[in-house]
Amino acid sequence: MAAETTLREITGDTVRAITKLEVGTDQHGLVAPNAVSIAEAYFEPKAWFRAVYHGDEPAGFVMVWRDPTEHVFYIWRFMVDAAHQGKGVGRRALELLLEEARADGASEVTLSVVPGPNSALPFYERFGFEQTGVVHGSEIELRLRLD
Repeated sequence: MAAETTLREITGDTVRAITKLEVGTDQHGLVAPNAVSIAEAYFEPKAWFRAVYHGDEPAGFVMVWRDPTEHVFYIWRFMVDAAHQGKGVGRRALELLLEEARADGASEVTLSVVPGPNSALPFYERFGFEQTGVVHGSEIELRLRLD
């Protein structure tokens, strides 16, 4: 049986392992380090973040700006460790985030991504995300309608 991908709360016992996770060297600069994301989350009341596990092994990190009362769900950070890429971990983690968005009553999920070589853009587009035409600095915004 294949290992299950889950989203788990980060604790004092697991935070170091999560901050050590990294994307491939060809993806550096496309997503902030997990330590930076966790620090930012502590200063944003609407931030919700989890470690991605594959079985019992830390495999990634996700952070969302979510407001269930307004039905807003924005994927702020999404990373899968280089050793776990290409194994379906990212796909399952994204499916779990979409379940969270639906539970919040969101009708769409948005995110932004750095385009270019080794970008996650094709991953999101294969999942059904579409470009909105909005640009945030060097990142393009994508949207997935949940209806």
